[in-house]
Amino acid sequence: MTQHVAIIGAGIGGLAAALALLRRGIDVDVYEQATDLKEVGAGIQTTPNGSRVLLELGLGDELQRHATFSKGKDTYLWNTGQKRPFMPLGEQSVDSYGAPYVTFHRADLHGMLLRAVLQAKPGAVHLGRQLDALSQDGHGVRMRFVDGTEATAPLMVGADGIHSRVRQILLGPDKPEFTGCMAWRGLIPAEAIQGAIDLVGGSMWLGPTAHIVTYPVRQGKLLNFIGMVDQDNWLIESWNAAGTTEECLADFAGWHPHVQLMVRNITIPYKWALMVRAPLERWTEGRITLLGDACHSTLPFLSQGANMALEDGLILARCLQAYGDDPGHALRNYESLRRPRTANITRSSAEQVRRVHNPELADPAGAQRYIEREWGQQQVEERYRWIYGYDARTVELESAA
Repeated sequence: MTQHVAIIGAGIGGLAAALALLRRGIDVDVYEQATDLKEVGAGIQTTPNGSRVLLELGLGDELQRHATFSKGKDTYLWNTGQKRPFMPLGEQSVDSYGAPYVTFHRADLHGMLLRAVLQAKPGAVHLGRQLDALSQDGHGVRMRFVDGTEATAPLMVGADGIHSRVRQILLGPDKPEFTGCMAWRGLIPAEAIQGAIDLVGGSMWLGPTAHIVTYPVRQGKLLNFIGMVDQDNWLIESWNAAGTTEECLADFAGWHPHVQLMVRNITIPYKWALMVRAPLERWTEGRITLLGDACHSTLPFLSQGANMALEDGLILARCLQAYGDDPGHALRNYESLRRPRTANITRSSAEQVRRVHNPELADPAGAQRYIEREWGQQQVEERYRWIYGYDARTVELESAA
C-alpha cells in the first residue's frame, strides 16, 4: 500500500482528504501557503451526501457541537414575501437519505477537520509553504516552495482551490468565463433581525434577475446571506473583496422590506464575480492528481462545492487503500469515478441559474404559476435525489478505463 501522500492546500477539501487517508493508515503531509489558518467568515451547507462523509470520518460528536440542523427551507417571492415550503429537512432528511442536512460557519467546519487531522498526526500541516514548482519521476514527486524549501512524496494531491498552482503546472492556465452574475455574501447577527427573519430554517427569495439564499449558522446566532444578481460590472473572482451596504441595497431595490432589513444588517458585505469553468478532460498525471475546486470549481446554485470536495477525499482514500500497490492505477481510478459526477454537478449548477432568475417571477400571477411548477416539494425531491443520495462510503470502486 502507498504509505505517504503530500497534499497541497489545507482548506476543507485538503483536510478532509488528509483525514480520510490517515483513518486508513496512510501517512500524509499537508502544505499550505498561508502562514495562519483562518477561514473566511461565511456559511456553508453540508447536504446529506457531504454530512455522511463527515460521519464516516468519525466527526459525529463534532457535528453535534458545531452544526446547525435546519428544520427545512421555504421560498419567498422577491417583492411580496409570499412564502411556500419546498424542502422539509430535519428528521425527514435522515429518514430519506440516512444523513442530516446541516449548515456551518465555514470556520467551524474547517476547525473541526483541522483538529481531527492534527490529533491523528501532530505536525501534519506545514504553513507558509507556497508551491513554486514540482517534478515527478517513477519513484515520486518533488515539490519546491517559494521559501526555498523542498519536499518529496510518492504521491501528491493538489487541493489548492480555484486558482490552483498544481493545476496550472500540470495543465496550463484555465479559461474561466464570466456568467453575467455576481454574488453578495455576509453574516447577519441574529439580534438585528429577530422576529422578522426565520432563524431556524433556510430560505430562498426568488426574483426575475436575482435571488437570495439564507440559512442559520452557529445554532441560530448568525444568519448567512448570499444574494446573486444578474450584473456585468464586477469581474473580480475573490471572496475577500468588500463592497458597501449602499451598493448591495441598490442591487435589491424594490425587494421586500425583510430583504432590505437583512442587507442593512450584514456585518461586512463581500462581493465576487461568478465564473464558470468547463469540466476538465483529465486531472491526473502520473503520481499527481487534483481534488475539489482545483479540478471542478462549481457555481454555488446547488450548494455542492464543499460537498464534492468531501466526496473526493473519501473516494481518493478508498482507492489508495484498495489499489495502493499500484498508485498510478489508484489515482486514475479515483478520477474515473469522480469526473463524471462532478461534471454533472458543474453543468447542473450552471443550468440552475435559469430556475432562480426567471422573468416569469416579475408578475405576481406568473410568479405563482412558476413557483408551483418549478419549486413544489415533489419537483425539488426529484431534482435533488441523485445529488443527496450518493454515498461515497459504499460506491463501487470500479477499475479505471
